[in-house]
Amino acid sequence: MLNRFLLVLCFCFLVTANFYAQEKEKVADSTVLETVLLKSSALENTALQTPAAVNVIEKENLVSGYTQLLTESFNKFPGVFVQTGALNTNKISIRGMGSRAQYGTNRIKVYFNEIPITTADGQSVLNDFDVSVLEKVEIVKGPNASLYGAGLGGLVQLQSKIPAAAFTEINSVIGSYGMRKNTIQAGFTEENKNGIIAYTNLDNDGFRENSEYNRSSVFANLNLYTKEANKLSFVGNFTRLKAYIPSSLSKTALDENPEQAAYTWKQAKGYEAYDRFLMGVSYTHHFSEKIKNISSVFTNWRDAYEPRPFDILKEKRWSLGARTRFNYKDNLAGLPTKISLGAEALYENYDQENFENLYEDFPDRGSVRGGLITNLNQERTYWNLFSQAEIRVSEKWKISAGLNLNSTQYQLSDFYNQDESNQSGSYSFKSIWSPKIAATYLITPQKTLYANLSKGFSIPTFSESLTPEERINTNLKPEIGWNYEIGFKGTWISKLYTEVNVYSIQVSDLLVAQRVAEDRYVGVNAGKTEHNGVEWIFSYNWQLGKNLILKPTFTGNFNHYRFAEFVNKGNNYDGNELTGVPELKWNLGATLSWKKLNLHANYLAVSKIPVNDANSVYTNAYEVLDVKASYLWSIFQKLEMQLSAGIDNILDTDYSASFVPNAVGFGNSEPRYFYPGMPRNFYAGISLKYLW
Repeated sequence: MLNRFLLVLCFCFLVTANFYAQEKEKVADSTVLETVLLKSSALENTALQTPAAVNVIEKENLVSGYTQLLTESFNKFPGVFVQTGALNTNKISIRGMGSRAQYGTNRIKVYFNEIPITTADGQSVLNDFDVSVLEKVEIVKGPNASLYGAGLGGLVQLQSKIPAAAFTEINSVIGSYGMRKNTIQAGFTEENKNGIIAYTNLDNDGFRENSEYNRSSVFANLNLYTKEANKLSFVGNFTRLKAYIPSSLSKTALDENPEQAAYTWKQAKGYEAYDRFLMGVSYTHHFSEKIKNISSVFTNWRDAYEPRPFDILKEKRWSLGARTRFNYKDNLAGLPTKISLGAEALYENYDQENFENLYEDFPDRGSVRGGLITNLNQERTYWNLFSQAEIRVSEKWKISAGLNLNSTQYQLSDFYNQDESNQSGSYSFKSIWSPKIAATYLITPQKTLYANLSKGFSIPTFSESLTPEERINTNLKPEIGWNYEIGFKGTWISKLYTEVNVYSIQVSDLLVAQRVAEDRYVGVNAGKTEHNGVEWIFSYNWQLGKNLILKPTFTGNFNHYRFAEFVNKGNNYDGNELTGVPELKWNLGATLSWKKLNLHANYLAVSKIPVNDANSVYTNAYEVLDVKASYLWSIFQKLEMQLSAGIDNILDTDYSASFVPNAVGFGNSEPRYFYPGMPRNFYAGISLKYLW
């Protein structure tokens, strides 16, 4: 795989060099990122002039493949790695941050229309939002604490669809393993208001035992505009989920039969069920042409029940927060200047109860709730003060700098009084200052060089903040990371877009999720890591004929992530590869469009991945090819029908789509590291859209 990768990379550099030789200074019809305005930039820059590595996933990329999950398209982009153990078991790492999380996404800050969906302890679930309600996704890689607080890996900003015209749309998709997805949505637009409301239901029997999945969601986004261009916005999303859990497999079980569930999870009929509701209201007010404010208030609650072989977890989470920022732009001392000042605060209340699971006493019945084991409550609060300024010091040079101050506190209350211990207590982390400084050099209107230096941090999660005795670990520190980065973005002869960046992130006080029991992980600060890497994007818009367009894209990243200083339980792992990240990942995609017909193919290659800190166990390298075709048919003037069909994993590759880092085998059993990837599967869909 590496030899093929090197050949393709050399070819792309030769093509780039050839186009550079042919380039004209003036570009007439550039088709890529220079005109894309980033919502994740408080100072409202275009992607081309933002001094950071930003992946912009437009609508056409979000729906170019299978659309069961929002995160399915993320692996097409460099520096981002998504693992999907099951439809409800997903985790995202950016530049290695979050790679050692056990079952979910942390170390990354996620927003929907600038409203945070990340919990107070840094955990994010993106797939409660259906891809059908999104216009695009922006992924800003590396520490960006100067604007968004805790998020050592970076930022994911989800953008709601805004209808260009009133419409009603019905979409149905069926696929292998009992997959059924139905969506109905409607949008309206008038002179001073617009909005969209959508309902989605996704059912999937799963290719593994005990993996049935059902998710229903209702989404609404409404916008009201005044004559002064002010805007009042509402966003709400309700999700009801019930998903059975097949869990991970040992290497022996994986080779024997990847369709089986872990034995105890099958016997207990383990599953996850929850209701989750997110709501936010924001208001944009223009005081003048120079000053505007964007403020929002939001709430998020989740009521969950999860029977597991070792216990039954019942949890409730409720939060309330607010965010505001002022933007100012003017000429100061004759230099164009932009300034952003703001604050964000969140209060979160989390209840956790654990009960005995008596499934072994009731054969074939599944999980049965027994007596109470633990009853804990944790209150978390944080606030961020942030500022950023940008000065254009000449026609070519732009300098920007930012600063964030974070304060985080939590309090634990133990309501389980049947033993002699009481874990109640409170703790505050020291305030964290996070600076950022960057420079952009405009080579031509379509080409820029940039460099940035930034600091980021991540706060321990709820489980990491406790000792094995479930007391507050007052010695635990946040992870701190410094990011050094240089990069190039540019368009050549209006058709070829290239982006290359090189970075190094130095992380100290590394947080390690250490397993102390079958169901218990605690956090320890175990050392330092070095994240060095290079990322690239090459995309070309090739007009083959009057109505025939080919858009090939080649993206990838090469990483050198290592434990710089890491001693855990007496074992020295200095110099070992960072657990959970492929050293090499590249993606070759192409879309061929002819009138109303679109053909899309995507080839993803991932190198082997260490799944434990000792680097004694690896996943196999793998390559997956997906194809999809769609045809848009105008039945009447206002009625459109779209037909689509596709095949995922057309080569029927056996691979591990996810894994549990540092899995431990209990009772002399083999560690269960691996989640098998989906075998070859098919799907087809039909969509009817009426424009009012």
